[in-house]
Amino acid sequence: MSTNIFNTERLLFTPAIPESNAIPIIFAFPNEYTVGITSLGYQIVWATLAMRSDLQVSRLFTDINEPLPSQVELFGFSVSWELDYVNIFNILESLEIPIRAKNRSAKNYPIVFGGGPVLTANPEPFADFFDVILLGDGENLLGDFIEAYKEVRGAEKQVQLKHLAQVPGIYIPSLYEVTYESVDGAIKSIEPINKDIPSVVQKQTYRGNTLSASTVVTEKAAWENIFMVEVVRSCPEMCRFCLASYLTLPFRSASLEGSLIPAIEQGLTVTKRLGLLGASVTQHPEFDSLLDYLNQPKYDDVRLSIASVRTNTVTEKLAKILSNRDTKSITIAVESGSDRLRKVINKKLENEEIIEAAVNAKAGGLKAIKFYGMVGLPGEEVEDLDATIEMMFALKKAVPGLRLSLGCSTFVPKSHTPFQWFGVNYQSEKRLKFLEKQLRSKGIDFRPESYKWSVIQGLISRGDRRLSNLLELVRNYGDSLGSYKRAFKELRGELPELDFYVFNDWKLKQILPWNHIQGPLPITTLKKHLAEAIATQKSVGANGHLSVNGR
Repeated sequence: MSTNIFNTERLLFTPAIPESNAIPIIFAFPNEYTVGITSLGYQIVWATLAMRSDLQVSRLFTDINEPLPSQVELFGFSVSWELDYVNIFNILESLEIPIRAKNRSAKNYPIVFGGGPVLTANPEPFADFFDVILLGDGENLLGDFIEAYKEVRGAEKQVQLKHLAQVPGIYIPSLYEVTYESVDGAIKSIEPINKDIPSVVQKQTYRGNTLSASTVVTEKAAWENIFMVEVVRSCPEMCRFCLASYLTLPFRSASLEGSLIPAIEQGLTVTKRLGLLGASVTQHPEFDSLLDYLNQPKYDDVRLSIASVRTNTVTEKLAKILSNRDTKSITIAVESGSDRLRKVINKKLENEEIIEAAVNAKAGGLKAIKFYGMVGLPGEEVEDLDATIEMMFALKKAVPGLRLSLGCSTFVPKSHTPFQWFGVNYQSEKRLKFLEKQLRSKGIDFRPESYKWSVIQGLISRGDRRLSNLLELVRNYGDSLGSYKRAFKELRGELPELDFYVFNDWKLKQILPWNHIQGPLPITTLKKHLAEAIATQKSVGANGHLSVNGR
């Protein structure tokens, strides 16, 4: 891809002119430009760095880069997808930088840092590859990191790292020692190497009411020429499996007059395509007012896209405005057609509301709804799958002519959630196939996510540092799903089996790989939420298994 691609960008900020002594920094996205530039998180961090005159920033993607400094001091990665670690290895090696932090002690190697949702959730599988990991929201953390680095800019690497470790939210993996019950057993302890290093690193949370908006618009983005604005951050629903809710608490909404409207007005000066982002966009307290604002005649030519919406907020008015703004469909996460199972997972939703949402969507002129479901949720029984099939049949009957599809994934345990102790359900693949057969036979569009990829996602989401050798091997074997099994076979006796990480339920007293990382809620609260799920399972009279070993 030609570097002329950067010339197609329309910037919504003014980059600073670097000072003569500016710190040379590479900020990379470990995927192609079209993917990376569509990441709002990447855009925001890049603009934040580029607006500082004390930095000289070069962007780098797998297929294109800006001119790179000959002696880079800081090398950052924004990590949004687990399997992009392979590209991180490739990028570092292409610039002759060792992929393991312990081999970068020499002065001429940069500090390699990383951030983003993957590393904030559980940095441990990647701990050996990063000198520094930034945990949480970048709004304040990024500036704190740069300022702390400037204080030790000319010092030895070890001095720099120990100084950076004092900054809240900055995690230096090499300054923590992990011990194990046995080579292939559970974790015994995670301790800082000396008393000067904090024993716990706190994920940073930005609490302002000005949220993110695009800093660049380009026709080369995966969503062509889109201007994105973050309407809300986190989700107030707190479904017990959901990383997007628990990891990003508390729920925050952008100020309508102070943030959202000014951002939208600026964005619509350079494009006519607008994306409203957030885990639960329609739960913004002034969402109706935002809709009224976007419904003005002056925005008749704007194409509006909206992230997943909560079922009971789908009104005919919402559907009509979206339809008038060139939106053909909406996406709703229902997880299951079973009222009982939804109570267990804390999804506050009834089937009647789902049907009402579909009726409103059709009445408002929308052409399609994509539902998101899940199999293998803790407490799920075969009857719950039947309930999902019945729900889709009832929807088809209630809204003839509206295109319905069900995208379905496998439950994967995520850190910092009440369901982090549960493993992936062995029956999940069979359950996906069962739903597929039943729904497709009745003409309902069923789109299952790869079960095998869910297994790998489970491995990385609950992995510890022992996975570093495995990840390197997989990369050398060609990064296919079969490569993971081959690598486990080769490393047998050096780390636990795949089942330990992916399928086993973990004991509540077990030390988790992210034990030294403090998320928004303490572990005692997560255990309380888990106990509530187990009590709900009993109260609704279900026979399905929902308990954790050693409870």
